Amino acid sequence: MRGIRAEWGRLRHRRTEGRLAPAHSAVLDRVRELYAAEEFEQAEEGGRYLATMPPVPGADSALSARLARAFALAAAVAHGRGLDVLPEVEALISDMERAAGADPAQRALVLAVRASHVEILVQQERYEEAESEARDILRAAVRVAHLAQVWETELLTLAKLAAALNGQGRHEEAEAIARGNLPRADGLGEAALRRLLVGSLNGQGRYEEALAETRRFPPTGSRASSGAADILTATALHHLGHHQEAEDAARRAVTACEQSLHPDHPRTRQARALLARLTGEDPTAEGGSDG
Repeated sequence: MRGIRAEWGRLRHRRTEGRLAPAHSAVLDRVRELYAAEEFEQAEEGGRYLATMPPVPGADSALSARLARAFALAAAVAHGRGLDVLPEVEALISDMERAAGADPAQRALVLAVRASHVEILVQQERYEEAESEARDILRAAVRVAHLAQVWETELLTLAKLAAALNGQGRHEEAEAIARGNLPRADGLGEAALRRLLVGSLNGQGRYEEALAETRRFPPTGSRASSGAADILTATALHHLGHHQEAEDAARRAVTACEQSLHPDHPRTRQARALLARLTGEDPTAEGGSDG
């Protein structure tokens, strides 16, 4: 999510000057603001509206529509509707690949949209495919890094790669990625990598270390990450024998997911399954380890 916002900012100021109609530009800026504020429903609605606005003579309406669709679909993915919009995301990537040509800024934006595609694959537990695409994005980022700033997309993709590795049980590799990149991350990127680190430690059975890392979570997180920290905390607490505290954390995770995410978000189901396991309602349910 952050990668698309960053790449749009660069494209908006460096590459679209005079190319977008003022009316389209104003709506797009508003969509960007909604997206940055994690008002996902409104951002998706605004992006879809802009994508259907009539073209303006002399302006690059096709570029405006592609950017609008990118924000709309990224908002849907962050909200938890990744499976619903998967075909649209794949079609948009193909469209943007054709339109980008050799323009480094637009190539960088394609990589950010592809990172959203990786997120969908992770949400759907298609971990091997997610790993393959994440690695391809990272190779492509190296090729354009000297022409466009892609470090935020690179960091986002590394986090998705770590999630895919955790999902495959390759927790030591995920831990190495998280630890290796935490020093250069901040804000949402740091929070995501720290959650992935905790997930990798839980996956290795290093629950004391995992619980210690949970104390370094920021006091408030993003809407898109709702419930993730509490799921990881509950998992570590449960394995350390702190059953009531674990149940309390799992209940917080369920509440946070239900309040902030789409009902079909995989994390909502994950939180409910974990709570059922901890309360004995479903002893086969497993807590997540990928954060």
